[in-house]
Amino acid sequence: MNYKIREIRESEYPILADFLYEAIFIPEGMEKPPKSIIEQPELQVYITDFGKADDWCLVAEAEERIVGAVWVRIMNDYGHIDDETPSFAMALHEEYRYLGIGTALMRAMLQLLKDKGYRQASLSVQKANYAVNMYRKAGFEVVDENEEEYIMICRL
Repeated sequence: MNYKIREIRESEYPILADFLYEAIFIPEGMEKPPKSIIEQPELQVYITDFGKADDWCLVAEAEERIVGAVWVRIMNDYGHIDDETPSFAMALHEEYRYLGIGTALMRAMLQLLKDKGYRQASLSVQKANYAVNMYRKAGFEVVDENEEEYIMICRL
Protein backbone atom coordinates (compact mmCIF):
# COMPACT_ATOMS: atom_id res chain seq x y z
CA MET A 1 0.00 0.00 0.00
CA ASN A 2 1.47 3.33 -1.06
CA TYR A 3 0.72 6.20 1.29
CA LYS A 4 2.32 9.38 2.50
CA ILE A 5 2.21 11.07 5.89
CA ARG A 6 1.92 14.83 6.02
CA GLU A 7 0.68 17.60 8.26
CA ILE A 8 -3.02 18.32 8.07
CA ARG A 9 -4.08 21.47 6.25
CA GLU A 10 -6.31 23.92 8.10
CA SER A 11 -9.03 23.41 5.48
CA GLU A 12 -9.05 19.71 6.42
CA TYR A 13 -9.69 20.18 10.17
CA PRO A 14 -13.38 19.20 9.77
CA ILE A 15 -12.36 15.61 8.92
CA LEU A 16 -11.19 15.20 12.51
CA ALA A 17 -14.84 14.67 13.47
CA ASP A 18 -14.98 11.65 11.14
CA PHE A 19 -11.76 10.25 12.56
CA LEU A 20 -12.94 10.89 16.11
CA TYR A 21 -15.89 8.62 15.36
CA GLU A 22 -13.56 6.04 13.79
CA ALA A 23 -11.38 6.17 16.93
CA ILE A 24 -14.20 4.85 19.11
CA PHE A 25 -13.33 1.28 20.04
CA ILE A 26 -16.20 -1.13 19.41
CA PRO A 27 -15.73 -4.47 21.20
CA GLU A 28 -16.44 -7.55 19.12
CA GLY A 29 -20.15 -8.34 19.02
CA MET A 30 -21.19 -4.80 19.88
CA GLU A 31 -23.01 -2.49 17.48
CA LYS A 32 -21.49 0.81 16.45
CA PRO A 33 -22.99 3.75 18.31
CA PRO A 34 -24.75 6.47 16.33
CA LYS A 35 -22.42 9.08 14.87
CA SER A 36 -24.05 11.66 17.16
CA ILE A 37 -22.07 10.15 20.06
CA ILE A 38 -19.17 12.43 19.14
CA GLU A 39 -21.30 15.42 20.21
CA GLN A 40 -20.81 14.43 23.85
CA PRO A 41 -18.62 16.98 25.69
CA GLU A 42 -16.08 14.33 26.78
CA LEU A 43 -15.47 13.55 23.08
CA GLN A 44 -15.76 17.09 21.71
CA VAL A 45 -12.68 18.02 23.77
CA TYR A 46 -10.63 16.16 21.13
CA ILE A 47 -11.68 18.39 18.21
CA THR A 48 -13.35 21.63 19.32
CA ASP A 49 -11.38 24.66 18.10
CA PHE A 50 -8.57 22.48 16.81
CA GLY A 51 -5.57 24.46 15.61
CA LYS A 52 -4.51 26.23 18.79
CA ALA A 53 -1.02 26.13 20.31
CA ASP A 54 -0.04 22.54 21.20
CA ASP A 55 -2.48 21.12 18.61
CA TRP A 56 -0.67 18.95 16.05
CA CYS A 57 -2.10 16.60 13.44
CA LEU A 58 -0.61 14.29 10.84
CA VAL A 59 -2.64 12.49 8.21
CA ALA A 60 -1.99 9.47 6.04
CA GLU A 61 -2.96 9.89 2.42
CA ALA A 62 -3.49 6.95 0.10
CA GLU A 63 -5.32 6.60 -3.18
CA GLU A 64 -5.74 10.39 -3.26
CA ARG A 65 -7.71 10.56 0.00
CA ILE A 66 -7.01 10.90 3.68
CA VAL A 67 -7.25 7.43 5.21
CA GLY A 68 -5.94 8.04 8.70
CA ALA A 69 -5.13 10.75 11.21
CA VAL A 70 -3.18 11.10 14.43
CA TRP A 71 -3.60 14.26 16.43
CA VAL A 72 -2.54 15.53 19.80
CA ARG A 73 -3.47 18.38 22.05
CA ILE A 74 -3.10 19.30 25.66
CA MET A 75 -6.59 18.66 26.99
CA ASN A 76 -8.43 17.30 29.95
CA ASP A 77 -9.33 14.00 28.31
CA TYR A 78 -9.30 10.37 29.41
CA GLY A 79 -5.51 10.20 29.01
CA HIS A 80 -4.71 13.54 30.69
CA ILE A 81 -1.45 13.49 32.66
CA ASP A 82 -0.63 17.17 33.14
CA ASP A 83 -0.84 20.53 31.37
CA GLU A 84 2.43 19.96 29.50
CA THR A 85 1.72 16.50 28.10
CA PRO A 86 -0.17 16.20 24.82
CA SER A 87 -2.77 13.44 24.58
CA PHE A 88 -3.12 11.28 21.48
CA ALA A 89 -6.11 10.50 19.33
CA MET A 90 -5.69 8.30 16.29
CA ALA A 91 -7.85 6.47 13.78
CA LEU A 92 -7.78 4.88 10.36
CA HIS A 93 -10.66 4.08 8.07
CA GLU A 94 -11.46 0.43 8.66
CA GLU A 95 -10.19 -0.85 5.31
CA TYR A 96 -6.75 0.70 5.97
CA ARG A 97 -6.12 -0.94 9.34
CA TYR A 98 -3.51 -3.70 9.86
CA LEU A 99 -1.32 -2.36 7.04
CA GLY A 100 1.30 -0.58 9.17
CA ILE A 101 -0.13 2.87 8.50
CA GLY A 102 -1.17 3.40 12.12
CA THR A 103 2.29 2.47 13.37
CA ALA A 104 3.87 4.87 10.87
CA LEU A 105 1.51 7.67 11.93
CA MET A 106 2.27 7.04 15.60
CA ARG A 107 6.04 7.08 15.06
CA ALA A 108 5.86 10.22 12.93
CA MET A 109 3.85 12.04 15.60
CA LEU A 110 6.19 10.95 18.39
CA GLN A 111 9.12 12.30 16.35
CA LEU A 112 7.29 15.56 15.67
CA LEU A 113 6.59 16.00 19.40
CA LYS A 114 10.19 15.23 20.29
CA ASP A 115 11.37 17.77 17.70
CA LYS A 116 9.00 20.36 19.21
CA GLY A 117 10.54 19.82 22.65
CA TYR A 118 7.82 17.87 24.44
CA ARG A 119 9.07 15.45 27.12
CA GLN A 120 6.27 12.90 26.91
CA ALA A 121 2.89 12.10 25.37
CA SER A 122 -0.10 10.24 26.78
CA LEU A 123 -3.16 8.31 25.70
CA SER A 124 -5.94 6.21 27.06
CA VAL A 125 -6.94 2.94 25.47
CA GLN A 126 -9.46 0.29 26.34
CA LYS A 127 -7.78 -2.88 27.55
CA ALA A 128 -9.55 -4.98 24.93
CA ASN A 129 -8.41 -2.75 22.05
CA TYR A 130 -6.01 -4.47 19.64
CA ALA A 131 -4.04 -1.17 19.44
CA VAL A 132 -2.61 -1.70 22.96
CA ASN A 133 0.19 -3.80 21.47
CA MET A 134 1.00 -1.16 18.84
CA TYR A 135 1.24 1.51 21.56
CA ARG A 136 3.55 -0.70 23.62
CA LYS A 137 5.80 -1.33 20.61
CA ALA A 138 5.92 2.44 20.01
CA GLY A 139 7.27 2.94 23.54
CA PHE A 140 4.14 3.65 25.56
CA GLU A 141 3.92 2.13 29.02
CA VAL A 142 1.00 1.82 31.42
CA VAL A 143 1.10 4.37 34.24
CA ASP A 144 -2.47 3.93 35.51
CA GLU A 145 -5.51 1.82 34.79
CA ASN A 146 -9.09 1.24 35.76
CA GLU A 147 -11.42 -1.66 35.06
CA GLU A 148 -11.75 -0.86 31.37
CA GLU A 149 -8.75 1.12 30.21
CA TYR A 150 -5.07 1.87 30.48
CA ILE A 151 -3.53 5.31 30.77
CA MET A 152 -0.19 5.14 28.94
CA ILE A 153 2.70 7.52 28.43
CA CYS A 154 5.66 7.57 26.10
CA ARG A 155 8.76 9.45 27.19
CA LEU A 156 10.29 11.27 24.27
